[in-house]
Formats: sequence, C-alpha cells, structure tokens
Amino acid sequence: MSAPSDIPQAPKVTEREARQVAEAAREQDWRKPSFAKELFLGRFRLDLIHPHPLPAPDDVRRGEAFLARLREFCETHVDGALIEREARIPDEVINGLKELGALGMKIETKYGGLGLTQVYYNKALALAGSASPSIGALLSAHQSIGVPQPLKMFGTQDQKDAFLPRLARTDISAFLLTEPDVGSDPARLATTAVPEGGGTSRSSGAESGGDYVLDGVKLWTTNGVVADLLVVMARVPASEGHKGGITAFVVEADSPGITVEHRNSFMGLRGIENGVTRFHEVRVPAANRIGPEGAGLKIALTTLNTGRLSLPAMCVGVGKWSLKIAREWSAVREQWGRPVARHEAVGSKISFIAATTFALEAVVDLSSQMADESRNDIRIEAALAKLYGSEMGWLISDELVQIRGGRGFETAASLAARGERAVPAEQMLRDMRINRIFEGSTEIMHLLIAREAVDAHLKVAGDIIDPDKALGDKAKAGANAAGFYARWLPKLVSGPGQLPNSYGEFRVPGHPDLSAHLRYVERSSRKLARSTFYAMSRWQGRMETKQGFLGRIVDIGAELFAMSAACVRAEHLRADDDHGREAYQLADVFCRQSRIRVEELFNRLWSNTDDIDRRVVDGVLSGTYTWLEEGVIDPSGDGPWIADATPGPATGENVHRPIR
Repeated sequence: MSAPSDIPQAPKVTEREARQVAEAAREQDWRKPSFAKELFLGRFRLDLIHPHPLPAPDDVRRGEAFLARLREFCETHVDGALIEREARIPDEVINGLKELGALGMKIETKYGGLGLTQVYYNKALALAGSASPSIGALLSAHQSIGVPQPLKMFGTQDQKDAFLPRLARTDISAFLLTEPDVGSDPARLATTAVPEGGGTSRSSGAESGGDYVLDGVKLWTTNGVVADLLVVMARVPASEGHKGGITAFVVEADSPGITVEHRNSFMGLRGIENGVTRFHEVRVPAANRIGPEGAGLKIALTTLNTGRLSLPAMCVGVGKWSLKIAREWSAVREQWGRPVARHEAVGSKISFIAATTFALEAVVDLSSQMADESRNDIRIEAALAKLYGSEMGWLISDELVQIRGGRGFETAASLAARGERAVPAEQMLRDMRINRIFEGSTEIMHLLIAREAVDAHLKVAGDIIDPDKALGDKAKAGANAAGFYARWLPKLVSGPGQLPNSYGEFRVPGHPDLSAHLRYVERSSRKLARSTFYAMSRWQGRMETKQGFLGRIVDIGAELFAMSAACVRAEHLRADDDHGREAYQLADVFCRQSRIRVEELFNRLWSNTDDIDRRVVDGVLSGTYTWLEEGVIDPSGDGPWIADATPGPATGENVHRPIR
C-alpha cells in the first residue's frame, strides 16, 4: 500500500478541465419529455402537466396512514425547543423514528421499508421538519442523498439485499462528497481510493475480490457523526485494468481508520450531526463499490435529480407554519386602533406568504408526482423547485420576522421566560438560511439549470464556439445550426398566448381568470427563448462567463414554472371541489405578484451593472479600496482560511457515536 506521503493531493486543474469533468457527469440525453426544458425553448407544453397527475389510491391510503402516525409521534415525543437548546436530537427520538419506519420511507417494502411515494415522502419531511428542522434534515440526508437512493438506482442486487434492510430500520446513512478545499468543483477531489488486487473494474458491476484503500478528509458530513453507513466519493487513480476517476463506495462507518474528528456547529439547524470525517488507510471491499469506476459524480448528480425535492418540501412546511403564525399574531396585535393585518404595509406581507406558500406546494407536489410516474424527465423541474423553494422560503421566513417585529428577533426561550407564547420565528429564519447553500448553492443551481436550458443550442451549435474544434467540425455544426434555427425561430414569433380564448378551461364563472396568466406564461416563454438565442449570438463562447445574465434567465424560468404549477393545482382543486374558489384566488394573486418579478427580470437582462460590477471586483481584489475598510476592528480569530486536509492518521478523539 502506498505511504500517506505518496498519496496525491487535490489535483490542480484548469477552469476548462473542471468544466469537462462536470460535463462528463451530466446526463447527456433527454429520453423523456420535460415541461421545464420545453419552457426554456419557448414551447409551453401545458399538456405535460395538465390535468394534474394523481397518485394511486393505494399510495394515498398508505401515505396518509403513515402521516397520521408520524404526526402523533411528533406531537407527543418531539420537543423542538429542547433540540434547539441542547443542540442535539435525543437518542430516544431517533430510536422512535426508527421504530416508526421513518428511516425507510423511500425504501421498498420487500427490503423492510415503507415504500412511500415521493409525494408522501415529501409531505412527511414537511411535517417532521415543522416539529424540528433538524429532524427533517436528518431524515432527508439519510434517504434523499445518503446510501438508500444511490443503491436503489445504481446498486447491485447483492448490495441492495445487504444494506437496504439495515437502512430501512436501524442504520443511519450519510453522503460524503465535500472536502475542505473542494465544494462544487469535484474535479479537484483529493480523497483517493487505491485498488489492491481483485478483478478488472471496467464491468458495470462491482468485483467480487480485492479492496480499495481510502485516504482523505471529508467536510460537512451531515449525519456523519451518528452514521452507520456512508456513501463516499473518492478518486480512483487510473492504472492497468482500472479506468479510475471519481467513484462511489458504501463504507461501514466503524471501519478501522475512520475518525469523526469534529462535530460542526452552525448558525441554524443546531441539532444536526454534521462533522469532519478522516479516512486513513481504510479498506473497502470492491463489492461495496456502487457502479463502475469513474461513475461516482454521475451517480451523485442523478441521485440529486429527485433528492433535491426534499428541501423545497420542507420549505413548504415553513411556509405553512409562517402563514399560521402570521394569521394568528396579526389578528390580535393592534397598532393605531386596528389589527396590524389591516394595515396595508403588513397585509401585503401576509398576502405574499399565503400566495407563495400555495405556489411552492404546487411546484413540489407537481414535480413529485411526475417523479413518481416516471413519465417525464424532471431534472430541471427538481432543480427549479430547489432553487425557487429555498429563495422564496427564506423570504417568507424573513417577512414573518418582520411581521412579528421585536418579538420576531427575540428567541422563543426569552419570550416564554417573560410570559409570552414561545414562537421560534428567529430560529426558523436561521434554520432556513442554509437551504440557499445545501445541495447546490443558488449560484451553482443557476449555472446547472442554465446549462440544461441551453442544451439544445449547444447540441446544434456548440462546435461553432468550441475553440478546440477543427474548421471542418465548425462548418458542419454551422450547417446543422442553420437548419435547426430555420425551423425553431419562426415558432417564437407567435403562439396561443396571443389568442384571447386560449386555455379557456381556466376561465371559470365566479372565479378569477387564470387563463390570462397562462397566456402570459406562453408569451413569456417565447420571449425567454428569444432572449437566450440573442445572448448566445452576441456572446458565443463567452456566454458561460455571463453568470448574471444566466441567473436571470433561470429565475424567469422558475417564476414561469411556478405560475404554471399554481394554475394547474388551482384547477385540480376546483375540479375536486376542494377549496377551489380559494385556490383560484391564491393562484391569481401569486401570478400577479410573479408577473411583476418577471418583468423586472426581463428588464435586468439587458439593463444591469454586470460589467461595472466586474471592474469593482477587480479593484477590491487588487487592494484599490482597502481605504474603505479602515475604522473597524476585525473580530475574527487566527488560523488558515481553509483547514489542512493532508491525508494521514487521526490525531484527535473520535467523536463518532452510533445510536442504538
């Protein structure tokens, strides 16, 4: 085995090499239709989401039965204030969740799980997360990105038989990708898995013989402190018989050489068991490798395609709770002779919370049901749901704190100590902040979604702007692009959105007219596609550097998707005689609010400060403005910006504590 000093450090890669690694991990083909993909191309395919897809009756029965059990458990056994105060979920609560089967919500019944659909899994996370966001995070990290999901999608039958029964009932899992110096740039992954013995790695399954030896350090391992099983991403060096590359492994958390060196503390989610995990000469059987060598990053990204839906589901829960508190508080708190809700400045915030919560639930339920049916490719929908849910959920939490005023800034414990209702609004704001970073920051999500949104363009015209392509390839690409755009561009000129009678089924007597909003979505979809085409024509190869522009393009698409989902959900509820009139009203208000945001975003596509912002950044980095920093004291402590992650044996205490 190689000595630790011989183990490669984080690879030095160029920006282009890093992009190539990310591109290679993408799902390249679109084998199923995608509503959101079509939306970015200027094609409003309402038929892909309307009528609203519905779960099977048996799935509803099982899901509702579990939600009832989970609610009873959370109401009687979960003390969110205690978890916040002690910064830990009590072991008896976690064991109770195990007995309920909450660890196996998404695991098939034949492996001992509950076999819930994505829809009911998300509802369960919203419910548990409302009792304690830390519990929602624990359950989500275990099932959405932990060992069960990649095994379900890519594991061998032997792996499923060995691990899924444990994961369904007793074992907690964690996902280990991030490193101290590697975040959203996996090309620089430093943790290594060096093969020893065994057969060739080039088959699609795992070998029966030989081991891999893991060395490295992983950061921000949610559940890592208490986990029993880990899914670890490590770089296999290329060698004879070994393709190499970033590879996924199932690793027993108590294996010799694994040390949880530190339990991290955060602004919010104080109860999560998140740590720093060191691997030193950890032997992992080749049979524990998930998929072939080099497929690890693709496995991670594919897992996240639906795994990302858990986060916006919990944002929906926060929206519902915020609406309840805003309603109850603003009806009893009086200012200037009337309840604060009757003052327009506060009332507009309550309207925003109600309408946006309705839209977020519409987005999550629609995306989740499409995931369950597996008839659509929802990679963009799930990413949009994560992006939009985390951003709007944060705004909802912030508005609730503002509505509560000074009491919103005061802790629940302090409120209770002086005799008032212990409303944890400030805690919820802190807990919600991480969602804009978890599972792909907002900035990374903008780039990821933008890449998928322009995929059709790059497929026909990518070689034209690729500096490494030969002239012959460019000429061929030019001919292909000419044919594609000759057919595509004329379709962006006019469409159903310009016809006053389009989408007439959403024009119901006695209800707000939602058909007008869908016509707006159709027109805006074509405008969005035209704007993207114009930008690609203008900037060509520099398009990937225009992150401000791309972010606004994605944000417009997110708003249009949310408007579509809200209208479809409202009509579904009306048809089912389930608060249909109220749903139409909420959808109408949301769409009106959303349209204002869309128009602002369209204006900012071309009227913005992106260029001069870059010049200011150059000045900041070169020290031009250091005079502006004078007159303050930096309270930060000493130490490096990024902790040393040199592979080697652990030097401190192992704080790993499996829960039994």
